[in-house]
Amino acid sequence: MHSPFATERAFHRLLTAAGQAPSVLNTQPWRLAAVRGEFAELLADPDRRLRVSDPRGRSLHVSCGAALFNLRLAVRTAGHRPLIWLLPNTAEEPQLLAAVRVSPSGPASGRTRELYDHIGLRRTNREPFGERPVPPHVLADLRHAAACEGARLVTLERHAAADLLEHIAVADDELGKDGDYQAELRAWTMSGNRRDGLPSYVRGPGCADDPAPVRDFGTRGERRAVRFESSPRLAVLTTSGDGPADWLRAGQALQRLLLTATVHGVSASFLNQPLDLRDMRRRSDPHHRRGHIQMIIRLGYGPAVPRAPRRPAAELRGTPPARPREGCAV
Repeated sequence: MHSPFATERAFHRLLTAAGQAPSVLNTQPWRLAAVRGEFAELLADPDRRLRVSDPRGRSLHVSCGAALFNLRLAVRTAGHRPLIWLLPNTAEEPQLLAAVRVSPSGPASGRTRELYDHIGLRRTNREPFGERPVPPHVLADLRHAAACEGARLVTLERHAAADLLEHIAVADDELGKDGDYQAELRAWTMSGNRRDGLPSYVRGPGCADDPAPVRDFGTRGERRAVRFESSPRLAVLTTSGDGPADWLRAGQALQRLLLTATVHGVSASFLNQPLDLRDMRRRSDPHHRRGHIQMIIRLGYGPAVPRAPRRPAAELRGTPPARPREGCAV
């Protein structure tokens, strides 16, 4: 069987799958390069890094990890087994985040094909969710999805979720006073003002309640104010470490659980203001037995929403800075 990197048509399929991954502020900060038709390299796109809110590059790595998981699904459903080397040459090529080889394999499992088929259906949903609770067996499946990628999904009970919402509101208020942060936010979220010229669909409705269970992108007066669910279902995605490899694993875990949620008809959005504030202060979380928080996720049942605009596949094609090195498969 031919390598999935060997032909233009096959590689375009990989570019399209990777390009539909979620990313912070829909920046889509990745490129994918084919190497001699034999390997692929996932590259960070430094022009799409958030310099103010993401000085450590954590959010960029999480976003690129999500794209890497989609790439893995596309390779696997093409009849190959993906072999992944994370950060194969960090000292010399910091933009090279992962190298991908393939080996022969049998047909993909039904679940793998199901997740691949839902790549184009996944949405980030900033609309109000219904009051219907997410069933325990669905939450268990989401936790299993995160665990498959070496991460942990911790679902919060009502009181813990309420405390976290208050913390999110405090962080959001502090970020609202930071002029540089707000300017960067507007550059990537305001319609007609995105740096890459794409239309913006990352902004949701304003919230009539306080604290808000959605992120407030821009001025609330420009949007309709609505009431959200009374008790948002919140969860945090954690990793045992807090370095670049952990962030890439977090992104893969995030995309696996988001696609699993899509299979179950569950919607998701993100409330990462406290993490932005932490990153801007160049701090890492103190070690906790449940790990380091990488994403704060709101789960529920929301209405249908449009897909955020994607970069054309041709824009995602990168030039490999180096050949893949030998390493340990992940």
